[in-house]
Amino acid sequence: MTACRLCGSSDLASVVDLGATPPCERILTAAELDEPEVAYPLHLRVCASCWLAQIPPLITPEETFTDYAYFSSYSTSWVEHARAFVAGLRLTPDSFVVEVASNDGYLLRHVVERGVRCLGIEPSVNVGEAARQRGVPTHTAFLTSETARAVVAEHGRAGYVVANNVYAHIPDVIGFTEGLRTLVADDGWVSIEVQHLLTLIEQNQYDTIYHEHFQYYTVASAQRALATGGLTLVDVELLPTHGGSIRLWARPSGTPAQRVSDVLALEKAAGLHEISGYIDFAARVAKVRRDLLGFLIGAAEDGRTVVGYGAPGKGNTLLNHCGIRPDLLAYTVDRNPYKHGKFTPGARIPILEPERIAADRPDYVLVLPWNLRAELVEQLAYVHEWGGRLVFPIPYLEVV
Repeated sequence: MTACRLCGSSDLASVVDLGATPPCERILTAAELDEPEVAYPLHLRVCASCWLAQIPPLITPEETFTDYAYFSSYSTSWVEHARAFVAGLRLTPDSFVVEVASNDGYLLRHVVERGVRCLGIEPSVNVGEAARQRGVPTHTAFLTSETARAVVAEHGRAGYVVANNVYAHIPDVIGFTEGLRTLVADDGWVSIEVQHLLTLIEQNQYDTIYHEHFQYYTVASAQRALATGGLTLVDVELLPTHGGSIRLWARPSGTPAQRVSDVLALEKAAGLHEISGYIDFAARVAKVRRDLLGFLIGAAEDGRTVVGYGAPGKGNTLLNHCGIRPDLLAYTVDRNPYKHGKFTPGARIPILEPERIAADRPDYVLVLPWNLRAELVEQLAYVHEWGGRLVFPIPYLEVV
């Protein structure tokens, strides 16, 4: 990678090199276990000119999202997060809401319930069909300038354009942002939720670095990215979702609120507007790896059983970077039946139904979607009935 995809600068500094791993969402069928897997470098760099953290675009969105394994509605807390967001919008019977990367209708279903016109733009055929079955109108496509113009020609511009957990997933940041601007009315709002690089660095959340996440934002870099497409960042909210996210409110024109300056000041104080804020991250990542491997090896030597909970993309970065295989983690479980009977990429750990945990009564359950800690501590409370314990690997190893 020789140039920043946002500003074109060649002044790129290494943040952390995680080696090479298979794409995290390419879970394997049993028939594929004897076939080779392609692994790609996973090396995060930051641009010293605009502070966009990024990895090379080694895979295309089409390879990942045409048939996708992630269904948002399987997370109870995420559906509630979406419901609360919709409840806070100033919707009228004449409103029109568009969500980009609308997944299985987890958010727009709440708009439909209010009798408000909406449209999802979702590239994955399988999850888009799940949305339509919920009564959410969904257009199967990636957002481009051309897609946006076609949507506007048919439906008109939207008062609200929502883009949750997608702004990191597109290598053409400028073109995607231009598409958002095309979709939104001149007096409308664009709402973007994306993981905050500040918490990623401070909380050792390196497992959220994977190939379908092409970039990682501070408010400073997001502000620049939005401007390239003709949008002004007018407000920002700090959210607890995904271990720490930012909700960016942008408009075709406007004046930034005080909260924008406040968060920029937080980032500057953390050193993220200069190289110094990134230099010790790789060493802290290495300690997370050593601590988790040490725990798993010790459990195996003591004859203790360890299984996983969840098969998220972030979990596959962690498993492959740490070199964890079925001898240390017998299997993992997931609520998504799409993944049952399959295997995690690279590590090739079996993915089973959640009921296996109660049936097998393991000594430890390694929680891979640690960002859903509050939700999963409640869901997995039954593990304590036989003396089992939960293990959280991020931001540091914790057995509870």
